[in-house]
Amino acid sequence: MSKNHPRHEEAYVHSCGCGGGSCAPQPSPSIPPQGAARPARHDHDHGEHAGHDHRHGEDRTDAAADAHAGHDHGVLPGWPRIAAALVLAVLAEAAHWGASLHPWLSYGGMALAVVAIGLSGLGVYKAGLKDLARFKLGIHALMAVAVTGAFLIGQWPEAAMVMALYAAAERIEDQAMDRARQAIRNLLQLAPETADVLQPDGSVAATPVARVALGARLRIAPGARVPLDGTVVQGESSVNQAPITGESALADKAPGDALFAGSVNQHGQLTMEVTAPATDSLLARIVHAVEQAQATRAPTQRFVDRFAQVYTPIVLVLAALLAVLAPWLLGWTGHDALYQALALLVIACPCALVLSTPVTVVSALTAAAQRGILMKGGRSLETARLLRAIALDKTGTLTSGSPALVHWQAADAAASQPGDLARTAWQLASGSDHPVSRAIAAGLPAGTGAGAVQELQALPGRGVQARIDGQRWTLANLRWAREQSLSTPALEAVLEAQEAQGRTVTLLADDQAVRALFAVADPLRPQAAEAVAQLQALGVTPVVLSGDNQATVQTIAAQVGIADARGSLLPQDKLDAMAVLQRVVGPTGMTGDGINDAPALAQSDLGFAMGGRHSTGMAMETADVVLMNDDLRRIPETIRLSRKSHTVLWQNIGLALGIKAAFFALAVAGMATMWMAVVADMGVSLLVVANGLRLRRWRG
Repeated sequence: MSKNHPRHEEAYVHSCGCGGGSCAPQPSPSIPPQGAARPARHDHDHGEHAGHDHRHGEDRTDAAADAHAGHDHGVLPGWPRIAAALVLAVLAEAAHWGASLHPWLSYGGMALAVVAIGLSGLGVYKAGLKDLARFKLGIHALMAVAVTGAFLIGQWPEAAMVMALYAAAERIEDQAMDRARQAIRNLLQLAPETADVLQPDGSVAATPVARVALGARLRIAPGARVPLDGTVVQGESSVNQAPITGESALADKAPGDALFAGSVNQHGQLTMEVTAPATDSLLARIVHAVEQAQATRAPTQRFVDRFAQVYTPIVLVLAALLAVLAPWLLGWTGHDALYQALALLVIACPCALVLSTPVTVVSALTAAAQRGILMKGGRSLETARLLRAIALDKTGTLTSGSPALVHWQAADAAASQPGDLARTAWQLASGSDHPVSRAIAAGLPAGTGAGAVQELQALPGRGVQARIDGQRWTLANLRWAREQSLSTPALEAVLEAQEAQGRTVTLLADDQAVRALFAVADPLRPQAAEAVAQLQALGVTPVVLSGDNQATVQTIAAQVGIADARGSLLPQDKLDAMAVLQRVVGPTGMTGDGINDAPALAQSDLGFAMGGRHSTGMAMETADVVLMNDDLRRIPETIRLSRKSHTVLWQNIGLALGIKAAFFALAVAGMATMWMAVVADMGVSLLVVANGLRLRRWRG
């Protein structure tokens, strides 16, 4: 069953914008590509949005704009304004109690209450009136009704206190939500804004990274951050890549090794060649991926949003029924019934309910990104906990994807000059661009002083051939040896033993016989066995799906502890195997790095792409989760994080609904006050925010 990829969903990020209908999502703040011209830092206080911005894309409603403006352009900024409103509300309460001493105190208290509301919530009140005119029953509408009703029944001090406490609570919540996003904004500070570009005359010029051309050579001093992605061309050093890949150990770098923007050079000076523009660096892609992920609502969040849209008008109807029926059924006075109905409206604010999901999801996505796990949305986060099986490709996933020469020997033990054979093999291998040939050439000493190579030619599907000092030599596979009648039972027995260990054997032969054999293997990733054990401990069944031959796949699978290993699979075969696993075992993930893995990644319930240098763009685009440091242990970490975040999500939803239900009962019993209602709403909102923010400290 194909999944709906998050990139096709509506893009939202929630900032507790309790606008029309429910707490409204807000688009994530625009994050410029790394290296692009950066705007002034947005250190504005999100508490200024206590009026709650209700936006869909860039199309803000007029009511929400009024609420926003009412908070952004007050006489006093931020907390001082709210503190002044709270003081005035307390003075209004004192004047209300002293009204019996002098009637002017009553008028003075009412004026103080009006000023307090103007300071803390005028924008909210105006937005609420406009929402009511449009029959949009959100929190702005609830607050406008509650404040107006309180004034009409003479409870103007409580109306002022409700609005001031509401503004204070929303300011605290917005600041807490902003903390969840701060880690991603901090990514923008990882790479410097300028690079030391080497000039033709040998000098160095500090150049804005956005203007550095591909192929330019940069100097990276000890202790400096790498400004752009590139390749080391001179020097050796250790580099801290933890901010980019999540790796805790330092990575040794030498000529030919990749460097990532944002990583930190430790001790040696390096010269690098730029391989990607600032807008396409790994760091820029990380920022973009996490921004997009945070802008995608999780399934639970979409459910809660829909629930809140139904919940709010139901509460308004219940409050109206309480105000009308309580005098008849419960013997209350009209004043008491209306007061309890207004308290119920304040208690029913859906902010805490709708806050329960986005703060948890944003915190979890941020924690995952800091571990080198990029999830493309909340759907990926929630799906991971459901997985019952994980299919893994072999080459580049369970193995490093970089073949290496692990063994070589002369075919004739009595050969007197094995060094000559090694030099001959190096000359042939270095003339081929086949991965196995490159591995052989890299694993042998350079053939300096050997004879000249002539008539070098590739033998498609077999190997490479040339004349060296007039003698014809061939570096080829067993198929070629059989075709030339050079294979013997003894040779095939040796080859069978090597292939049983998961190795690919290449033969060196002249016109008379096979003279040497070279075994190349794709080594296992060092964490593969541990990752498989962790998956099994979580109750997830690992399966190998590979295009390599069955014997090699079986050998590799046995080394990491996987019983179900399937080899010789074409991309369509992997796709079919994935569909069978989903039908028989249940929700199934797929992990791969190549184009041939893309169909199965798309078919899977959750696709994991290896994000290292061997991974293809198609695999990373198709997958839902990208493992930036190619560490397979991040897969069980993703599942554990998903399960943890699911628990926290439902803890928050339970808190929000449970506490509101308790105060609803108090209102029906005639025991609730508007003060109690707003404190309860503020308290539960802060509880769910604090509980969700705990996931930012998750460390796997």
